[in-house]
Amino acid sequence: MDSTDWFSRNKLISRRGDSSRPGLRPLVLILLACIGLADCGGSSTSSPAKGGAPTIISFAADPSGVNSGRSSTLSWSTAGATGVAITPGTFTSTSASGSTSVNPTVTTVYTLTASNASGSTTSTAKVTVAAAGGSLTITNTSCPGGTQGAAYVGCAIIASGGSPPYTYSVSTNSSVPPLPEGMSLNRTTGNISSSQIGGQGTYTPALVVTDSTGTQATQSISFAINGNNAFLASVFPSTSIFHHRVDAATTSLPVDTSPAAPMYSGYLSATVKPFFGNNSNAPFPNGIPAIEVPYNQARVSVSTTVYQSYFTSGPIPANAPVEGTSNSTGDRHVLVYLEAGGGNNPALYEMWQGIYEGGPWTDSSNALWPDVSSNALTPQGMGTSDAAGLPVGPLLANADEVIGAGTPSSPSGTIQHPIRFTLNHMLNYWVWPATETAGVGSCTQGGSTIATESEISQSSPPASCTMSGPAGEIYRLKASVATPACASTSPQAAIIITAFRNYGIILADNGDSGGLIGTPDARWNDNDLACLTSLTLADFEPVNVSSLMVSNDSGATSH
Repeated sequence: MDSTDWFSRNKLISRRGDSSRPGLRPLVLILLACIGLADCGGSSTSSPAKGGAPTIISFAADPSGVNSGRSSTLSWSTAGATGVAITPGTFTSTSASGSTSVNPTVTTVYTLTASNASGSTTSTAKVTVAAAGGSLTITNTSCPGGTQGAAYVGCAIIASGGSPPYTYSVSTNSSVPPLPEGMSLNRTTGNISSSQIGGQGTYTPALVVTDSTGTQATQSISFAINGNNAFLASVFPSTSIFHHRVDAATTSLPVDTSPAAPMYSGYLSATVKPFFGNNSNAPFPNGIPAIEVPYNQARVSVSTTVYQSYFTSGPIPANAPVEGTSNSTGDRHVLVYLEAGGGNNPALYEMWQGIYEGGPWTDSSNALWPDVSSNALTPQGMGTSDAAGLPVGPLLANADEVIGAGTPSSPSGTIQHPIRFTLNHMLNYWVWPATETAGVGSCTQGGSTIATESEISQSSPPASCTMSGPAGEIYRLKASVATPACASTSPQAAIIITAFRNYGIILADNGDSGGLIGTPDARWNDNDLACLTSLTLADFEPVNVSSLMVSNDSGATSH
């Protein structure tokens, strides 16, 4: 290749004039001056609202990619601006439209700020610089974080080297996550944006740049997204068993002495393990996410392919976060809380193995609580999106309730519900407030085997069981167990341990024994949460809550 700029040699329109036809150029200039005007003496058809900030009609770089040492022209057109400025640099102008030449040495994002007395408006244009003979690379190593439910501040992926122009993409390799739900990448500019972030937790996708020769470079970049899950505390009334204390000191609730109640002895040495956090499952977010949507959220089709279905359409947004992301092959829970309004009750929609299909969704099972201002449970034996027939969302440990009015390093919140946990195998029965099970073993009463996959009573317990630990059993941290010393320097874990004493943990599914379930969130401190592993399942005791039950179809408590 000679020294001629690659971009100049490949432009569709030559920059050279035609000296043999001197009369043509003035006519062309007159025609160009009239483009976009009502007439040759008229005003621009694009104007700002009276008294409002200016409008940027266009701001672009030409060419948008240059070899090192070459220049690019930045052109702008505005309406209602009394002045413009371009950064980086010190360029300013009072012209509503115009251009200026720039000669960046590295890939640069230029910002045009158009101002008037009422305010200012900005727009960006990127000039990609290819270092002569340099290797293709993505120069970014980080991007800003964000908050679920809010717009993203943006991040420009910047490449250098190779042979521009570039195209940008996100790796679809299942070993890495995609961008957080609701965020997208512009393939031409490399800009990442979102009008509303749906995801939560820390995602580390692989960003890919491809140059004009097909050469690719990859860079892993983390996106730390704070959750927005305070709404989970309002799911179900304060009179619900899901918000009732179980500590012996304030409730006098006894230990459940049923042979079905204890956790299987072989699991008691297992430590409590937080299956949620910040970077503890890198590069994927760790935990089960949840999202709140307005009462008028558009409903979309939902097709269920394996187990029970409570709804065939629901207010499931395209940016609903998926447990483990869409690249997961695991449970892929999708939890959506619908706000009250428009004559509708607040509702909870939950899916297991949810998959977004570009508008509609599919799942392997789903569940619906159509009015979570009531205490109604799902029908006995019908199942939900977890094995115990329980709701998932309101039983998750989430950072909003732990942090409260404090900060991640100095939280001041409280958890006022049992936290869902797993055992390798549950007993093949359930107790209130569960409504389903998927376990092993059997129990007898009156000399006969109780039909498996059915409810058993804490007040009239079985005579014997071949396995123990029924779905829905609540276990509290024993009063005799000291708070681990690490809690004094682990404030997030300390709040969770207090919840173990006051509200307990509730057996909700099969999985790793001692697995404690919460939401993914960039505000979790993984080192802090590690203090929870100082406790074992042997430190907990089953609680007999039968005196609180009004009906097995209701979560309401009698006192």
